[in-house]
Amino acid sequence: MLFGRHEPGFEPLARALEEILSHAPFGGGALCVYHAGKPVFDMWGGPRDGAGTPWEEHTPCVSFSTTKGVASTALHMLVDRGLLRYDDPVARYWPEFGQRGKEQITLRQVLTHSAGLYDARSVIAHADDLLDWDKTCAALAQAPAAHEPGRYHAYHALTYGHLVGEVVRRVGGRPFSEFVAAEIAAPLGLKDFFVGAPDEAIARAARLIFPKRELASPKPGAEAPANKRPPSARQKRLATMQRVLRLFGVPMSLERVQGAFSPRGIGRWDFSAPRVLSACIPSVNGLFSARDLARFYQVLALGGAIDGTRLLSSRTLQEATRVHRRGPDGVLVLPMGWRLGYHAVPTRTGVVKGAFGHFGYGGSGAWASPDDQVSLGFTVNAGTGTPVGDLRVVKLNSVALACIRARTHRARAV
Repeated sequence: MLFGRHEPGFEPLARALEEILSHAPFGGGALCVYHAGKPVFDMWGGPRDGAGTPWEEHTPCVSFSTTKGVASTALHMLVDRGLLRYDDPVARYWPEFGQRGKEQITLRQVLTHSAGLYDARSVIAHADDLLDWDKTCAALAQAPAAHEPGRYHAYHALTYGHLVGEVVRRVGGRPFSEFVAAEIAAPLGLKDFFVGAPDEAIARAARLIFPKRELASPKPGAEAPANKRPPSARQKRLATMQRVLRLFGVPMSLERVQGAFSPRGIGRWDFSAPRVLSACIPSVNGLFSARDLARFYQVLALGGAIDGTRLLSSRTLQEATRVHRRGPDGVLVLPMGWRLGYHAVPTRTGVVKGAFGHFGYGGSGAWASPDDQVSLGFTVNAGTGTPVGDLRVVKLNSVALACIRARTHRARAV
C-alpha cells in the first residue's frame, strides 16, 4: 500500500512504484517528482526495516552514490562565488595533495573521474578509515595516481567524496557536513538531507534490507580466505566477459573494479548503521528523503534557483552539466556521459537529452531535466543492482517522464 499524494495524470507512476515495492526484494521506498517548481508526486510505502516498521512521510534513507551529486553541487557553489576555478590544480587549495605526481591534477579532472585516484583498496588501509575524515584525506594526499591524470576516466567510487569534500572544507571554511547543512539544506528548506547525520535523523532512518539469497554469500568487497580457492563459476564468467570487452576496446579490469569498490573490511559494513551514518563520507553515505532530493534537483532543473533562493548561476550550471567525458568508464564499463560530477539519465527508450543526476548502489537516484523542468528523487532500502542504480529506477524515470510530458501536452492544448 502506498501513502502520500499525486496530481491527476500520475496514476501510472503510482502503479509502477507500488509494483516495485511489492516484488522481491520486498523493501520500502519513496518517490517524489517536481515539475515547474511544484511537487506533483510524493508517495511512499513498504517497510523501513527488517522488522516491518512502516515507511513514514519523513523517513530518510542512505542513498550511496546519489550523495556524489550533492557533493559536486557544493563545489560548484564555490566556483560560482569566484573562490575556485575548475582548471586550477587541487594542490592550490590543498597543498599537501601536491606530491607524488599529483601536482597538476585539476578540479575538473577530479569531477570527471579522470584524476587516477579511484583505487581505494591501495589508498585506504582499511574501510574503517573512511570514518575518519583526516585520516582518509591524509592517505589521499600521500597516494600516487594510478595513471596519468586525464588519460582516461575511471569511477572514483569511494574516494570522490573526500577529494571534493576536502576542497570544499578548506575553501568553504567549515566541515563538509556543516557546509551542506548551512549552505544547501537550510536555504532550500530541506529537513531530511544529511551527509554526516545527527542522532535524531539516524533514529528514524530506514535500515537496509538485504535479499535472503545474499546472506549466504559474502557481501561485495568481502575478503578472500587465506587458502585461495579455485575460481568460481561467477569469477570465470567475469573473466570471460573481461576478455570479450577488451577485444571491443572496452576498458574493463576486474582488478580495477575491486580496487575501486573494495577496501579491506568493507564487506562487513552495514551502511545504514549509526556509526556509518554519523560519519561524513560524501561518496556514499548521504541520508536523504526522496522529497528533499527532488526539491534539491528541482533547483538545478530551473536554472539554479527556486522560490526566490538561488543556489547557482545559470552560467556555472551550464558548464557543470555539459558532457565532458564520453565513452566507456574504466571501472563501470558503461558510457556514463560524465558532466562535472553528474552522469546521464537513462530511461527505457534511451538517455534523456540534457538531463543529469547521480544514482546509487541499492537503487536510489535523483536527477534533473531542465528541458522538461522536472526533477525526481527515489530512495529505497532493499536491493543491490549496479553501483549506479538498477532497472527499478530506470522504470520509474521512464514512467515519470511520460506522465510529465503528457501533462505538458494537455496544458498546451487547453
